[in-house]
Amino acid sequence: MTVIAKARVNAPIKQVRHALTDAAELRVWLAEHADVDLPDRYAFWGRYTPEGDAPHQRPTRSDDAGVAFTWRLDGVDTTTEIAVEAEGDDSTVVTVDQSHFDFAEMMSGSSIRGVLQTFWALSVANLVDHLEGRALTPKVDFTAQDLRAEFEVAAPVDRVFTSLTDSAQASEWFGYPVGIEPWVGGRFAMGGLDANPNPAKILELVPDARFSIDFGPAGVGTWELAGSEGKTRLTLVQSGFDTANPPYAAWGGILSGTAGLRRFHELPGQPQVFLPV
Repeated sequence: MTVIAKARVNAPIKQVRHALTDAAELRVWLAEHADVDLPDRYAFWGRYTPEGDAPHQRPTRSDDAGVAFTWRLDGVDTTTEIAVEAEGDDSTVVTVDQSHFDFAEMMSGSSIRGVLQTFWALSVANLVDHLEGRALTPKVDFTAQDLRAEFEVAAPVDRVFTSLTDSAQASEWFGYPVGIEPWVGGRFAMGGLDANPNPAKILELVPDARFSIDFGPAGVGTWELAGSEGKTRLTLVQSGFDTANPPYAAWGGILSGTAGLRRFHELPGQPQVFLPV
């Protein structure tokens, strides 16, 4: 088992448990469809679930400490455990442990299990925002070949653009070192410029309007910005990839990062959602 996501939510543990075990709640933050009747059934499926053509989960535990279930993916029974721990009366830590996650499968796209890390990161970010009364980040549609998402950031367009193109700010809201050379032809390096031997390349950089990055086999990621009345409308598009093997893991990572981007601007001074694992 690997701790794949850990986050703090400003909500009491009873409310968090309810969000984890109520079908209507799951249909808000996790999946298109859900059906829960514990201890016998815990199922979610649909467009926003890997191999979501039908439910493939079976509950193994449900108690005050959280839920656990097997989840069959790519012919293998994986195990997921979602634990909850109170931090005082109005704060809860949520930890997701997941078996059968392989970083190499994430990078190659050789198995749908490679999406598990970014799937849970995005799902937990949406769980937190749902419980804190904030707008959710768009989910990954695992049936789509057109990878596109739109959302609003309650901050002026120049500030949002700077946070996309400045290494220090991007590292802060993404929660991971990001090295950026903010010019056309410059490097964009997850892990930092000195740590990534195969950085992406910046293709377009139009201040306050457009930022485009060539990620190689994962395609080209483009951020389009439009400012209005002190807010910014962001449109994200991933294109130029092999449509027979869409980069769902990378796309999920981009989307989960945007949850941090919104909090960075809209909740200044507050800590980011994710905790060290």
